[in-house]
Amino acid sequence: MGWQSMGLVVVVLHMALLIGPGSGIGANWGTQATHPLPPSIVVKMLKDNGFEKVKLFDADANILKALSKSGIQVMVGIPNDMLLSLANSEQAAQNWVAQNVSAHVSSNAVDIRYVAVGNEPFLAAYNGTYIGLLLPALQNVQSALVKAGLATQVKVTVPLNADVYQSSSNLPSDGDFRSDIHQLMVQIVQFLNDNGSPFTINIYPFISLYNDPNFPTDFAFFDGGSSSAINDGGRIYDNVFDANHDTLVWALQKNGYGNLSIIVGEIGWPTDGDKNANPKSAQRFNQGFMSRVTAGKGTPMRPSPVDAYLFSLIDEDAKSIQPGNFERHWGLFYFDGTPKYPLRLTSSNDLVPAKDVQYQAKKWCVMSPMASLDDPQVGPSVSYACSHADCTSLGFATSCANLDARGNISYAFNDYYQIFDQLDSACMFPNNLSVVTNTDPSSGDCKFRIMIHNPRAAAVGAAQGTATSFTPHVIVFFSLIVFTLT
Repeated sequence: MGWQSMGLVVVVLHMALLIGPGSGIGANWGTQATHPLPPSIVVKMLKDNGFEKVKLFDADANILKALSKSGIQVMVGIPNDMLLSLANSEQAAQNWVAQNVSAHVSSNAVDIRYVAVGNEPFLAAYNGTYIGLLLPALQNVQSALVKAGLATQVKVTVPLNADVYQSSSNLPSDGDFRSDIHQLMVQIVQFLNDNGSPFTINIYPFISLYNDPNFPTDFAFFDGGSSSAINDGGRIYDNVFDANHDTLVWALQKNGYGNLSIIVGEIGWPTDGDKNANPKSAQRFNQGFMSRVTAGKGTPMRPSPVDAYLFSLIDEDAKSIQPGNFERHWGLFYFDGTPKYPLRLTSSNDLVPAKDVQYQAKKWCVMSPMASLDDPQVGPSVSYACSHADCTSLGFATSCANLDARGNISYAFNDYYQIFDQLDSACMFPNNLSVVTNTDPSSGDCKFRIMIHNPRAAAVGAAQGTATSFTPHVIVFFSLIVFTLT
């Protein structure tokens, strides 16, 4: 586990930065969305907001083309499911580098600085699947970069979860790599050091609160002067990020690589889907972090500015919610590029929205006023809608927690309707349960969204079927929402 003491458990899920201290802030650009913004709009948004770096989770050709001549430094990702082929074949690695790095560097003038080989491959959830694959894949990709003449410009790294190291006590100075992968981690660190590559780590204080109800809240933030502060040989840790980060520093130092550069690949705070996930807390955390960055402040063991990529740029409504409903709400921006809260990435300017975003028509699908809550089709209809749409804003302590039963049903119906591009048939739930309205049903912080224009989505929706011919997918969570909230 990343760093733990006195029950303070830090697990990390998913985010990184660049070449040397003070080189600007980066953002993670994920694309697991039903209606992603066009890459050209996102690149303009990155530039308008002063992001100097971007971290990608794959090598999408359209995104890389949009980054051409943008001046934005790029970390391009290799998904975990490619590690097997890259580990077993030097030719596969050469082909990947030729197609996804060399071609864009030479033809499109994309400023690729890093290749991220895998993404948190040692998570316990993977049951060791990638343990024997990562180092050979790293070595083959590095060899391919050397052969392509790019090894001095493009460095390999691997974004790791903070569970690859741990402390046997509450002190960062007791940090070391996890015992079951200790030898492998030292080999990976040696490889990174030998090739001038950084160690990339993802750190999520939010997960400390999510996993442990007794976690001291102020210790997750940067402005609390927490009563849970730790004194480690005169070094004072008043927040869990610093403690986690320096646990890694000590692990590197103990194994002979105390000067290896560190990138924080992901750091952020979600805004919905959990009682601790809201815009106020996200603003507090991210502004606290950014204020440190702009002030040039690091950690007790590494006082120079932290290199980091904020996680994440935009909400992704198609991400897996297995870790929690908050997974779809990490963005600094909503799905349409609208800022969620004021955030100064520099000393003066707050976030600015995406420009030239095209929306669908102003109409919504809601529960018909004539329909009864007792209709036997209500439960299966909501379960079906939520299994295809995003209902993670419903439930206890979420942005839509104050909706009554009809409001919950309407939210589910509308999100399904919007995801399938307002197809007439997507608002035809059985027994005339639903109806299209031109009146916005949003209530307070609970926004009934209208999707952005996406010409491809209608065809996808038609291929997947509509609400008139569904088979109920029973989702207990959403059924509870319908029948317990009043």
